[in-house]
Amino acid sequence: MKLIDTGMVLLDLDEDGVGHLRLNRPEAANGMNVPFLRALYDGIMVATGQPGLRVLVLSGEGPNFCAGGDVKTFASKGEALPDYLREATAWLQNVAAGLLALPVPVVTAVHGFAAGGGGLGLVCASDIVVAAESAKFMSGAARVGMAPDAGSSATLPQLVGVRKAMEILLLNPTLSASEALEIGLITKVVPDEDLHAEALAVARSIAAGAPRAHGAIKRLVWSGLGNRVEAQLPEEARTVSELSGTADAREGLAAVLERRRPVFTGN
Repeated sequence: MKLIDTGMVLLDLDEDGVGHLRLNRPEAANGMNVPFLRALYDGIMVATGQPGLRVLVLSGEGPNFCAGGDVKTFASKGEALPDYLREATAWLQNVAAGLLALPVPVVTAVHGFAAGGGGLGLVCASDIVVAAESAKFMSGAARVGMAPDAGSSATLPQLVGVRKAMEILLLNPTLSASEALEIGLITKVVPDEDLHAEALAVARSIAAGAPRAHGAIKRLVWSGLGNRVEAQLPEEARTVSELSGTADAREGLAAVLERRRPVFTGN
C-alpha cells in the first residue's frame, strides 16, 4: 500500500507490516535541505500513525544512502546561512527524535555514502543497520567548520565509545563498512547485490515476531540514552547555528564545492 508515492520521500506499507521509507533525492545524493527534511519528518509521522506497521525499513534511492546536508543550498545562503540552518537543524532533530520514538524497530539499509548529520545521524538513530560492502561512513561536520547534529553527539559515543567517537568527529576518517562493523556503528555487512534482500529479510523476521514486545524492547534499550539525546538536541542546534555564521564555515562549504582543501583561520 502506497502511503506517500511522490516527491522527495516515498513510503509504502506491505501486507506483512513492513514499512518502506525511502529518501528520494538521488540527484543530490539525498542531501538534506529544509523541504526534504520536512518531507522526511512527515513520512515518519505518517508511518507512526499506521496501526499495521511492525517494522520500518529506511533506505536511499540512487548511488548514495545520504551524503548529509545539501552543501550547494547551504553555500547559496551566504550570511543568511545561520537562520537557514536553525530551521534545517530543527527539522533534522525532529527526524532523529521521530525515528528514536517510533514504536517499531527501524532497519536501515546503507549503500554508497552515509555522511554528515543526515547520513551518519540517521544511522545512529536506527535500531539495526545493514550495510553494503562498498558503503562508506563519515561525520564531515568539522571538515566544513560545523558541529555534529541529529543527536549524534550523544548517540555516536554510546555506539562506538568516547575515544572512537572523538576520532570520527575530529579527524573525519572515511570508514569502510567492515571498519564500521568492527567498532559497533552498524549491525551487519553484506555483498552489495544482497543489501536490500538482506535488509528485507531482517525486517520480515522482526515483523513475524511479537510487535508489542519488540516495541517495548526498543523503548527500554533507548530510554536511558534517549534522555541524554533530548537534552543534547537544543545545544547541538545552538552550536550549529553559531558556527555556521563563521568565516571558517563559509570557507569549508566553498572548499567542498570547489573540491579543494579548506584553509581555516579560526574566524
